Amino acid sequence: MSNQKKLWGGRFEKGVSGIVEQFSESISFDHRLYRQDILGSKAHSNMLVDAGLMTSEERDAVHAGLDEIQMEIEAGTFEFRQDREDIHMNIEGALIDRIGDPARKLHTARSRNDQIATDVRLYMREEIDALIQRIRTLQRALFELAEKSRDVILPGYTHLQRAQPLLVPHYLLAYMDQFGRDAERLSDCRRRVNRSPLGAGALAGTTLPVDRHKTSEELGFEEPIRNSVDAVSDRDHMIELLSACAVISMHLSRLAEEWVLWASEEFGFIKMDDSVATGSSIMPQKKNPDPMELVRGKTGRVYGHLMSMLTLTKGLPQAYNRDLQEDKEPLFDALDTVDACLQVTEEFARNIEFNSERIEASLGPGYLDATTLADYLVLKGLPFRSAHEVVGKLVQAAISQSLPLDKLELRQFQAECDLIEADVFDFLGVENCVRRFQSYGSTGPSAVAEQMAAWRTRLSGP
Repeated sequence: MSNQKKLWGGRFEKGVSGIVEQFSESISFDHRLYRQDILGSKAHSNMLVDAGLMTSEERDAVHAGLDEIQMEIEAGTFEFRQDREDIHMNIEGALIDRIGDPARKLHTARSRNDQIATDVRLYMREEIDALIQRIRTLQRALFELAEKSRDVILPGYTHLQRAQPLLVPHYLLAYMDQFGRDAERLSDCRRRVNRSPLGAGALAGTTLPVDRHKTSEELGFEEPIRNSVDAVSDRDHMIELLSACAVISMHLSRLAEEWVLWASEEFGFIKMDDSVATGSSIMPQKKNPDPMELVRGKTGRVYGHLMSMLTLTKGLPQAYNRDLQEDKEPLFDALDTVDACLQVTEEFARNIEFNSERIEASLGPGYLDATTLADYLVLKGLPFRSAHEVVGKLVQAAISQSLPLDKLELRQFQAECDLIEADVFDFLGVENCVRRFQSYGSTGPSAVAEQMAAWRTRLSGP
């Protein structure tokens, strides 16, 4: 049995068993919320003074004690005690040890239920802002890579089969747009995170004359959560953030998958600097893209945390249940994992280059100009389905002779369609093909230049 007196132990005659205490503690992981907990306690004590529930002198003593505790935590000299269970009780207990009765007033009109909900929302708000900036930094790295490779033509794929040619910047800008939507999702989620549970109490509010709008405003929240039961019992804002993290991870994993493939000898489309590659313990010739493989692998970890949170909350009755202690480790680890994956992907992007010679050598096979040839026939007045059939036959003829389309003779083109003239060769070959793209958002040079200019403006801001 624990011999330490609990702050909540008034109605108990016996202490908590060691097994239960060890099983129930959360200080081993929620200690990272110390800044948010202290910030919330300061706002709460300011409000208690206005409500006449604490004197200004008591409040000042509380703030001075909290500042001292924060300095010790950040210096690594503060003793986190397992018998005090969580970050709230560790800080409050230490404060009582130091200043006595003024600290005993601090928990007036609040519960650990609204306290932890407030701490986590403050934490999430900071983490969202940091992730948005991390995404922006990755986008800048991708943009710089695009600028360095602005004239390189890459085979584009569908079904992992060669399809149509793409400018490398166009390919990279696709990921920049996807990560841009990820940042938008985070910003949208932040609006719902940024609402204050503080003052909701255990579930029903309080009979004391508190001002929840004051604490909400002081902590930078948009407004207090309207319903006290909702304030302490739901975790949909966490699920939403984990969902956004899962989508970020998916986009990172797709990029990682391509770069792992392209770093292989079979593709050879990218060259890695030694600083972002690893070797083999047995095969001395190996140079492996391990960081991107780990990014791909850690995606499952983030997905798992989202599923964990959905499962955790699916059967809970209103309002607070101790099950919700299990919400923080998935949240913390998912945020840490996504942050690390964004960092390492940025580092990888800054230390690779596209192998233009190898890519150029790969452009011949695949008949990447076939669709442009069909478009040429459409411009000549042939219905697209008929043009599709003609080009299919021409591709088959080229395959049978082991030739690219632009090496067929004019008479061979005209044997399939008499609308074809000598100007057909201005549409064939990947360079001609890329130049012909003109639709908004396409891979044509002018369209890509417009996209690059727009991104240059967007990335020039904070």
